[in-house]
Amino acid sequence: MRAGVFLSVFWVTAIGPFVQAQSIQWASRVVNVSSEKSGGTSGEQYKASQALGSPSKVPALGESPCAWSPQQADGTADEWIHVGFARPIRPRQIIVAENVNPGAVIRIIAFDEKGTEHLVYQAPGIQERTDPLLRIFPKDAEFLCAQLKVIINGFALKGINQIDAIGILEDTKPASVGINVSKDTPKDIKKENLGKTVNTPGQEVAPVISPDGRTLYFTRNFNKANTGSPDRQDVWYSTLQPGGWSEAINIGSPINNSGDNAISGMAPDGRTAYLINVYRPDGGLSFGISKSVRTKTGWLQPAECRIPNNYNLHEKNQLEFCVSPDGRAIILAVQRKDTRGNRDLYISRQTGENTWSEPVSLGNVLNTADSESSPFLAADSRTLYFTSAGHPGYGNGDIFVSRRLDDSWTNWSEPENLGPAINTAEWDGYFTIPAAGDYAYLSSRAGSFGEDDIFRLKLYPAIKPDAVAIISGQVLDATTKKPIAASVVANLFNEQKEVANVSYSPETGEYKLILPTQKSYVLKAVKEGYLPTTEILDLSNEKRFREIRHNLYVTKVDSGQKIVLREILFQQSQSTLSLRANEELDRIVSVMEAHPAMELLVEGHTDNQGDWGLNMKLSEDRVQVVKTYLTGKGIAPNRIRTKALGASRPEASNDREEKRVLNRRVEFTILKL
Repeated sequence: MRAGVFLSVFWVTAIGPFVQAQSIQWASRVVNVSSEKSGGTSGEQYKASQALGSPSKVPALGESPCAWSPQQADGTADEWIHVGFARPIRPRQIIVAENVNPGAVIRIIAFDEKGTEHLVYQAPGIQERTDPLLRIFPKDAEFLCAQLKVIINGFALKGINQIDAIGILEDTKPASVGINVSKDTPKDIKKENLGKTVNTPGQEVAPVISPDGRTLYFTRNFNKANTGSPDRQDVWYSTLQPGGWSEAINIGSPINNSGDNAISGMAPDGRTAYLINVYRPDGGLSFGISKSVRTKTGWLQPAECRIPNNYNLHEKNQLEFCVSPDGRAIILAVQRKDTRGNRDLYISRQTGENTWSEPVSLGNVLNTADSESSPFLAADSRTLYFTSAGHPGYGNGDIFVSRRLDDSWTNWSEPENLGPAINTAEWDGYFTIPAAGDYAYLSSRAGSFGEDDIFRLKLYPAIKPDAVAIISGQVLDATTKKPIAASVVANLFNEQKEVANVSYSPETGEYKLILPTQKSYVLKAVKEGYLPTTEILDLSNEKRFREIRHNLYVTKVDSGQKIVLREILFQQSQSTLSLRANEELDRIVSVMEAHPAMELLVEGHTDNQGDWGLNMKLSEDRVQVVKTYLTGKGIAPNRIRTKALGASRPEASNDREEKRVLNRRVEFTILKL
């Protein structure tokens, strides 16, 4: 060993959460490279850029498209990669992760900020190792390292050579590299086979659990009862009964035909299914996504979800996707021209009825130069589960969880591995979770009756999605109390942000919305010819899953009818209109414009908190502000009468806040139509 260079190699046996006392600075840019292998006509497989950032394969060994490879498997004796670091530091420890043929590194040269070379490692010879991590502790490390050049002898060790990552740190304590496993992962998680009413000796895969957790849809293969032939996939379903899962039933035509059929998403109401493939008029199938709606007479013929420039370059044309709970976004796993590797995750947003935007990549935090697949977006619309072969894991493809950090769909948290109790040495995927967030359903071959079976497991807290509430009910005529078809809309309280919009039809049962808890919402039903009754749904103190039944009412436009708008119109204790007021008052304007002879009485009410006189003045100020807004929109002043009533006509008791909120309201009564 040459003077000034000290080499130490350690075997890393602990594979646990990626937690280490010292901070490793990984290479952030490629300065130059001797050669690089091509992974295909597009993508970033095997390129020098794959040596940047933290390891993608290590601590495991094995070839990966997420690591740099020289062009030739048995290359020259002088292959090298030259990388730079974002922040020059003293290189008291240097780490090179070699995921294939560790021991091929023969020399490492460091460059300081002025470009001066420092030889920090010279191998005495080829020393093949089983440990993928080469750690170097230079004796002369009192300079700021800005770049490293790592030279390997690609000819010495037979087969491909790969470098997964290159890092430096100022700490001399041997650094460890592990798998980024979710916090507090239990060592043992019991996977429960759903039993013979669901599983057979054939193949059951791709489970989709309805948001209420009561219906399980899945794909069955190698079964004589399948449509067409046994080796074609059909959609089957089972319902949860008091004694367990019912005997599975073939969903039948038109969803199942002679081709391969699968459901990949289900709307909260359980009546809208999203299907793989486009169903052609001639009975055939082609690449794409379709949607089918269940009516009283059965499922309708699937209609295409039209996505512009939608294609798949994957050699087997594999497609997996999921749909957001509000139905406004589709996450696809496909291979496109800008894909980093085999398949990436993309987002397509709804632009109209059955129309969607061109897919856009979810970004490099999630996507790698290997394969990402099997996405599932939880009911909170924030927590994403997916399978990846390009993040460090335990098998050929592990399940990871990541959380959306904003509304952009491209800003995600670092993916966390669900751990060895869930992930195996094989491919794992098809994770699906009901809105309650208590159990997950997935496919596995281990412990099956033959081919893949469907299992469930209890979720541990660290990987659970955020709590949500399922809101369901009917829309009723306020006078007759009979159900009436309408749109049900949910907005964030005091924000101009619509979070859900569903259609309700008395023929198909109830409306259903999924709303994240710890927030407040404004609910209303909208129907032409009717005045909506706006209601506040306060979930701000709810931290667990809830199922809430809540009927909504609409009032037919007729003389003597009354509509109540509560605190939504005003800032609390003020006569200033809130952010949501314009939309609500514009609905009143539209009704008055449609009925030119209509006259309204606007009454202002408060609770009994505070001075009686001040409350009376507040109610007077508020009704005048409403009248000013309506007249400003072109409504004649003589069509609007006002009355300030203060706290004199409470609708409910004033002894508790949840009751007082019912008393703070503005009422509109139709005097003349």
